[in-house]
Amino acid sequence: MGQTKLQSLLESFCNTLSAFVISIMVWEFVISPIYGIEKKFIENISIVSIFTTISIIRSYCWRRLFNKRIK
Repeated sequence: MGQTKLQSLLESFCNTLSAFVISIMVWEFVISPIYGIEKKFIENISIVSIFTTISIIRSYCWRRLFNKRIK
């Protein structure tokens, strides 16, 4: 029994949202200080948001593909 499209999208969104929060924290408190990269917080949010959006789409597509192949 597979997931509905809405359930797949919700799972992908929750998974990626948690990764978004972790990415922001790692960028702000680990990567930026180590490499001396100075960006405004809003710029960091913008950059990570682009990758997060792509990740949600990617995750959703993979989930749908695997659900389709299981049936």
